Amino acid sequence: MSEKLYKLMERGTKILGSKYAILGGAMTWISESNLVSAMSNAGIFGVLASGAMDGDALAKEIDLTKQKTDKNFGVNLIVMNPKLQDLIDVCGEKKVSHVILAGGIPDKSMIDKIHGYGLHAMSFAPALSIAKRLFKQGIDSLVIEGNESGGHVGPISTMVLIQSILLEMQGYPIFVAGGILRGEMVASLMQLGAFGCQLGTVFACCKESVAHPKFKEAFFRAHGRNTAPQVQLDKRFPVASVRVIENVATEEFMQKQRMAIDQIEKGKTTPEEGFLALEHFWAGALRRAVQEGDVDRGSLMAGEIVELVKEEKTIAEIIDKIMNEADAYLSRDIM
Repeated sequence: MSEKLYKLMERGTKILGSKYAILGGAMTWISESNLVSAMSNAGIFGVLASGAMDGDALAKEIDLTKQKTDKNFGVNLIVMNPKLQDLIDVCGEKKVSHVILAGGIPDKSMIDKIHGYGLHAMSFAPALSIAKRLFKQGIDSLVIEGNESGGHVGPISTMVLIQSILLEMQGYPIFVAGGILRGEMVASLMQLGAFGCQLGTVFACCKESVAHPKFKEAFFRAHGRNTAPQVQLDKRFPVASVRVIENVATEEFMQKQRMAIDQIEKGKTTPEEGFLALEHFWAGALRRAVQEGDVDRGSLMAGEIVELVKEEKTIAEIIDKIMNEADAYLSRDIM
């Protein structure tokens, strides 16, 4: 890594406590102790995906990760999880370095509780007004993630978020995610003011990933155009948009959504219960794909950058390529 690239990354690496200012996106069933520890050992910042874990399961996964690395790593917690307070307590008691709040907009009490344990609080912001509010409430850093990303996504592209948030909040600790892989892009974003970048899809099918070989092969075969965020059928019943490689499971999700809307209209369930039922559907479908290799009825959460992911590489190989590309880009003599 050149001195120029080192200087660009320095603000982010100080926040993360890692060699490189790159985070691994939290991916349920994939971002577990093996992958997360391997990420941190390779110099990037690994993030455990808590998914629907309870406190005991999360404590076990944190312990397993700590047995495999002495480097910093974070834990991604879902804001809507009814057990969120308990999970924050686990992170505090286990002294993880960072807590990343996702799947909703956290309130000040959540941030304060994380700070009470002396941990770094990070979150996601889909709009400038929300980014400003979160910093005012004490959030330590933010990720702006465009809808090119895999899994749960917001409505706006990374390109627009860069201009509407990053460039408007120069100097604030903001990391960028969504549609990023090449080193030229990483370096450019940091030149624009990003403290670092978050990458997910490429690590879902790296050699250290525990994902089933069939899951990885589905990624290697896919193109960006094969991915799509799932459609919301009824504005009265908002569902979390999820970008996946389209297959039979995407059709089943639409059927589940129609059933949930029907149950809500008949008063047999609440919108909140219907929303959680759909989240459970995705969690189960993702487990089938990742652990069992069911690439037809399982969920293949992938970002559009899957277009560039064509072979299984180690984390070290991926990072080395990114750093070499970034250095080459920064050394160009451009008029």
